[in-house]
Amino acid sequence: MRTLRGLRHVLAEGSARRQFPPRVLDAIRNAIVDGEKRHAGQVMFAVEGALPVRDLLRRRTPRQRAHEVFAHLRVWDTHHNAGVLIYVLLADHAIEILADRGIAARVGEAEWKSVCVQMQQRFAAGEFERGAVEGVRAAGEILAKHFPADGSGKTNELPDRPIVL
Repeated sequence: MRTLRGLRHVLAEGSARRQFPPRVLDAIRNAIVDGEKRHAGQVMFAVEGALPVRDLLRRRTPRQRAHEVFAHLRVWDTHHNAGVLIYVLLADHAIEILADRGIAARVGEAEWKSVCVQMQQRFAAGEFERGAVEGVRAAGEILAKHFPADGSGKTNELPDRPIVL
């Protein structure tokens, strides 16, 4: 484990609950609900302050951890393979967006990366609520462009409430 990274993770312990209190989680949830009215995707938002020590010792990257969270939260388990995870790891200043294969086949990494950059800029300015809500909305715009709602009143297959790990 690199010393500086380890120190950042120790200091970031509990930061997810400080930066994402219930009021902010409610705002993110509302943005997810609003977006899902306009597209056929299923969005989940997960935030983690720091990695567990075992992951630091294994030098797990934020992207690797996002894949683990994607599987653990069963984001892949939707009828049309239309799940999207927005994963935030505060200690590493990392944001990863992972899309299930139904969406990944039509939406390139560059589109998701632009959302991550936008969020990182807001977070760097200490605007966690604004950054998260704008990020969810931007992801919703991408999904609405590639996977518009068909008006069938789809089933909500994944929880809209953000997850604090």
